[in-house]
Parts: sequence; structure tokens; C-alpha cells
Amino acid sequence: MALTEIEEEDGGKKKSGLVVMIAIVLVLSAIAAGGGWVVGGMIAPQVDQPEAVEAPPAPAKDKKEGDQGADKVRNNVVALEPITTNLSYPSDNWIRVEVSLVFTDLPDDALADQIHQDILAYLRTVSLQQIEGPRGFQYLREDLRERVKLRSQGRVNDLLLRTFVIE
Repeated sequence: MALTEIEEEDGGKKKSGLVVMIAIVLVLSAIAAGGGWVVGGMIAPQVDQPEAVEAPPAPAKDKKEGDQGADKVRNNVVALEPITTNLSYPSDNWIRVEVSLVFTDLPDDALADQIHQDILAYLRTVSLQQIEGPRGFQYLREDLRERVKLRSQGRVNDLLLRTFVIE
């Protein structure tokens, strides 16, 4: 009989030991979660919610000099049709670019079409390795701006890349 009493005591100790271990794990998990929340609150930047902003009053019909300059800039921007072509290497990769041109004076549609075709021809010669990463994108943008300025003979101030997708 003494042997069965010892076995029952050991079984009871194993069950109570398991319960204690689960309780300790739960308490430590709660402490870790609370500590993570406190440290996250200290590290995270405090962002203030913007208050509701009232709509500005409608502009007067009389235009000022600054408004005319803004309209002139808008009138000088020409959005070209999206350019979609395959790259030179690997030839199964495609590139899609949407470009806008900023003219110095009035926009010239014939010149814009020539520039569109020139950009298309250039993109067909570019390989994926040349335009990988941010540095490659920067080089591509600089090359396109240079080509546009040469083609337009200074009549285009800038080239704006609106979208750039490689598939």
C-alpha cells in the first residue's frame, strides 16, 4: 500500500507542477506584452490628428499676376501617351512609362510626338540591369531628360516621369 500512495503523490505533484508552469508562462507573457506596449509608446512618434480644415473661400474672378503664372505653367505641360515596350534584355520584360513635358513657350504637338517616338526607341535599347535600383532609375531619368532637351533644342524645360512600371 505504501507504494501506491507514493505513486499517487507523484502524479499529483506532476499535475500541480504543470499548472504552476502554465501560470508562470502566462504571467511572464503578460509582463512582456505590457513592457512592449510601454516601450513602443515611448519610441513611436506622437502624431497629432489634424483638425477639420474649413474650405478656403472661392477665389475672386479677378486674376492676379501669380495666378496667371500658375495657369501658364499648366498650359505648358503636355502629357504624352503611355509608352509600353519590351526591354532589350531580357526581352520578356516589359516597361510602361507615362511622361509629361514642360515646354518653355506654347506646346508643340508635332515636337511632342517626335519626343514620344524618341523615348520609345531609347527604352527599347535599355536592359533591365541598367535600370535596376534607385541609382539605375536616376540614370534613366537623366538620360531621358538629356535626350528630350537635345531633341527639342531647348524648347522643353523638363521631363516629368508620372509612372514607371517594369513587368
